[in-house]
Formats: sequence, C-alpha cells, structure tokens
Amino acid sequence: MRRYENSLRWRADKDLGKVRTEKIKSTAHELVKRFPNRFTANFENNKESVEALTQVSSKKLRNRIAGYITRLLTMTSPAEEPESTEEEIEGETE
Repeated sequence: MRRYENSLRWRADKDLGKVRTEKIKSTAHELVKRFPNRFTANFENNKESVEALTQVSSKKLRNRIAGYITRLLTMTSPAEEPESTEEEIEGETE
C-alpha cells in the first residue's frame, strides 16, 4: 500500500485557481458596480482607483482588490481581435 501513497496524493497547485477572501471579492464587485467608468483592464489604473475610492488598511489588500477587478474586467470583455480585410486573406492564400 505504501508504494501507491505518493502517486495518489492530490495536487492542489495544478487543478485549482487562486483563492481570494470574500472581503476582496465583495469589495471588488461593489466598486465595479458603483463606479464602472473608473476601472479598466489596466492593473496600475485600477490600483490608483481603489486607493482613491476606499480606505484600505494595507498595500497588499489594495493590490489584491485591484488585481481581482482587473481579472474580472478582462474575463468579461471579449478579447478584441484585429479584423482582417479581404485583401489580406487573399494575399495569404496565394
């Protein structure tokens, strides 16, 4: 039984995402809901906005909230792909 012990171990680092506390998530959702025009997909901009809009007790908490907002906005907005013109497509096939 011992030789299978290591192979059956569950690996959390491969299958799970990052864990964020409910305080970070609820604060981020509330800020995005109340001030939707203040936040973008840019972390640095979000960091400054979180600092201006809240009284967060530490840099670490501010950065986690800003990072979660950045992730929310990048996941909800579809990735913009450059549109190819018909001339570019025809040039590639030749």
